[in-house]
Amino acid sequence: MPEDKFNFSPESLNIPSSDYKGVRTFAVQVKHVASSNYFIWSPLTGDKVPESIKDGDGPENLKTKADILKFLKDSFVLGHKAASTLTPQNMLQAPEHSKSSRLHLAEFGVAHAYNHYGQLVEYLRMNGIVPPASRGDSH
Repeated sequence: MPEDKFNFSPESLNIPSSDYKGVRTFAVQVKHVASSNYFIWSPLTGDKVPESIKDGDGPENLKTKADILKFLKDSFVLGHKAASTLTPQNMLQAPEHSKSSRLHLAEFGVAHAYNHYGQLVEYLRMNGIVPPASRGDSH
């Protein structure tokens, strides 16, 4: 998504009979995925959720595309770290401060991101952008 459309929401299209009032913008969707990654995967690594994350919409101070994408990439670094903690011996155990198994937390972060990826694809297509994974080229 180009930087000038990073705050796009389908609400701005004013589609008759639609109900997009209050839906997340593209930028907030991305920050939501990243914030959720921290909430989901931190119990596996023991890392603290960054103080700037107050809720599922992510840090309010992140405004630029570059800052938001860095936040997202950093959250997936935590995901790789979390996955590396899984062993056959511990994967079915719940980490401290969680009721879910380690395996479920590791998997859920990925599934959650894919759910929002689908929403982001729709936002791209509403702006005439074919998502990279759908282009059929090497990009």
